[in-house]
Amino acid sequence: MNRIIDYENLSNQIQTWIQNYVEENNIKTLVVGVSGGIDSAVVSTLCAKTGIPTIVVGMPLNSTQKNTELSEKHISELSSKYKQNVIGLHVDLSKTFEEFKSHPVFRKDYNSELGFANTKSRLRMITLYQIASSKGGIVVGTGNKVEDFGVGFYTKYGDGGVDISPIADLYKTEVRNLGRYLGVCEEIVNAEPTDGLWDDNRVDETQIGATYEELEWAMEYGVDKLSYSEKEYNIVEIYLNFNKKNKHKMVSIPVFDLKENEII
Repeated sequence: MNRIIDYENLSNQIQTWIQNYVEENNIKTLVVGVSGGIDSAVVSTLCAKTGIPTIVVGMPLNSTQKNTELSEKHISELSSKYKQNVIGLHVDLSKTFEEFKSHPVFRKDYNSELGFANTKSRLRMITLYQIASSKGGIVVGTGNKVEDFGVGFYTKYGDGGVDISPIADLYKTEVRNLGRYLGVCEEIVNAEPTDGLWDDNRVDETQIGATYEELEWAMEYGVDKLSYSEKEYNIVEIYLNFNKKNKHKMVSIPVFDLKENEII
């Protein structure tokens, strides 16, 4: 994927876009959850560079030691470099989650592992909004183009619950390139993508069945191709199946319409 030539210009344009939104809506603070992955590292860095008061929040929740270390490292470096406007916070939600999970109702009949995984993301969303509400702020999203508008690989009302999305029109490879330009550490740039919601530490590629590069190809070029190799066909099928299954995340919620149903 090679849609972007000038990453300095891209960085400046996104910062200006954030600044304009903040000014137009009388926002006082930007709040970003930092996971140790490239998407949140890029978004938090862009927010820091705007000069707007920014709170970056690490929220370990039975997280792998590696992800926690990368998150803490990024938060420490960012708050040190931009100490005039960046505050780093750490809110460990592990105990809160375990108490939720151990409730008798959830232990017996309502113990969906997928539900519990998504609960982790929703607890993080609640945390970010509590912080944002306390400081006249907004929650800044960290989803990329494939996740947000391609395969819907995020939690509804979890990491999908945000106010603005600065990188949602960028593919993962473009986010990585932007991260390199911004000086994000190579360990984060090259880290294998993971949502960090499962106890077995499964990575995104394992869950989806395709790499982000393959999904980007399917989203940008593959769906409208007239002929496919076997591998290309399988990638497009994976993309389309996820897109269909998760469409409910990417469109407005269904609303019963009085006029359409001739009630009035």
